[in-house]
Amino acid sequence: MKAMRLAKRAVTDPGALREIVEACRTVRLGAVDDEGMFIVPVSFGYDWELDEAGEAHLTLWLHSAGEGRKAAAFAAHGADGVEVAIEMDCEDGVITGDYACAYSFAYRSIMGTGRIFPVSNRDDKAHGLARIMAHMAPGAPSTFPDAALERVAVWRVEVDTFSGKQRQPK
Repeated sequence: MKAMRLAKRAVTDPGALREIVEACRTVRLGAVDDEGMFIVPVSFGYDWELDEAGEAHLTLWLHSAGEGRKAAAFAAHGADGVEVAIEMDCEDGVITGDYACAYSFAYRSIMGTGRIFPVSNRDDKAHGLARIMAHMAPGAPSTFPDAALERVAVWRVEVDTFSGKQRQPK
C-alpha cells in the first residue's frame, strides 16, 4: 500500500480505527460493471476482530433490494465476489483561517478495498441484518421473519486493506 502523503494524519491504532467505523453511518462503495464505474452510499453494520498480532479485520454488512444496477453488479461473480473500494467519513467541522485558502475541514475517515459477496444462507442473512441494526439503531429489535429474510438481499464485504485518516479540529 502506498504511504499516506501526510503521515501525521494517519490513524493506525486499532481502537481509534474502530471508533471511526462506529461513528460513521454511511459507507460509499465503488465498483465497476458493464456500464462503467459507480459509487453507491449505503447504511452498514460491521464485525470487527483483532488477530493474534493485533491487526484489525473488518467485515461490512449491507442490505438492499435484490434487483437493480447495484445488486446486479454485486452478484455478477457469485461466490467469487466482486472487487470494491470503500470510503466512510465523519464530519468534525470547519476549521477557520485568516484568509479563504487557510480554511479547511476537520474529519475522520476510512478508505480501503475488498470483495463483496451475496449472502444467501438464512442464518448468515440474519446475522448481517442484526449487525446493521446494532450499528444503525442500537437496542432496537432485531428479529426477522422468514418472509423478510427471503425477500431482502444481504451483502458481505470482506475488507482486505483499509487505512484511517483524521484532521482534528483546532
